Amino acid sequence: MIPRSAAEFPLPGPLTSLEAAPGWRRIDLLSDLHLSPDMPATLARLRRHLAVTPADAVFLLGDIFEAWIGDDARWQAGTFEQDALQLLRDAASGHGRADGKPLALFFMHGNRDFALGEPMAADAGMRLLVDPTRLKAFGRVWLLSHGDQLCLGDVGYLRARAVVRRLDVLAALRALPLFARRALARHLRAKSRMHQADPSTWADVDDDAARSWLRASGCDTLIHGHTHRPAMHDLGDGLIRAVLSDWDYDGAHGPARGDVLVIDADGLHRVEPLTQAPPPMPMPMPTQMPR
Repeated sequence: MIPRSAAEFPLPGPLTSLEAAPGWRRIDLLSDLHLSPDMPATLARLRRHLAVTPADAVFLLGDIFEAWIGDDARWQAGTFEQDALQLLRDAASGHGRADGKPLALFFMHGNRDFALGEPMAADAGMRLLVDPTRLKAFGRVWLLSHGDQLCLGDVGYLRARAVVRRLDVLAALRALPLFARRALARHLRAKSRMHQADPSTWADVDDDAARSWLRASGCDTLIHGHTHRPAMHDLGDGLIRAVLSDWDYDGAHGPARGDVLVIDADGLHRVEPLTQAPPPMPMPMPTQMPR
């Protein structure tokens, strides 16, 4: 049933918790890259960021792909899906990293790439996350979500979401021939361009629903994407809603843009995707010269 108010919007099932590894010093979060064969510059920017970021873990919070047509597509030579698999494998293994250190990769489904399954995730070296997930890191607890479930005003979408996420519907989609799924993906991309041309029609997250999720999860900050409205919203009572930007370095929908939310010992802050490794931290000077 589609909730009629925030009071009727509890967390969607048992809450999953994840704890940062003891050695982690930085976590990157990003979403809504909408990668496709039509977005080569955006794909290249992601590749560069994953190669040089000093993060220990990267959380991909949905709509990383404009339309994921099925895990079996990754085996087709010379395809976008195979390129995406190799990019993620290189980051997770460290082979595509400037410092050779592997990244811990986490993937949460969005409304565009919900068909990405465990076979692709395992092959790419990613761990799939339930939406929402509670992340314990650097002495705080953060709530991570794609964000679409909190757009209560988008009733038609929420109804459609409930249908397409059913296991039998997913199985039927995956059973279609690849050529049919590719045609469907092209159709969805065309519809997406039409929809994104008028931002005034986009639904936003319901703040009462966001507050409800935060209180139920014991977190003070919700981090999400989906809405393409990057901002930090003060929800009152010490609660924050931090929104990620979408990425577009191909000029498909206006000026180049993209961001990364970083969690570290200093808290939460926003940066641009990196194109080169940051300089190393200076070594602290000794207070007394050794004898």
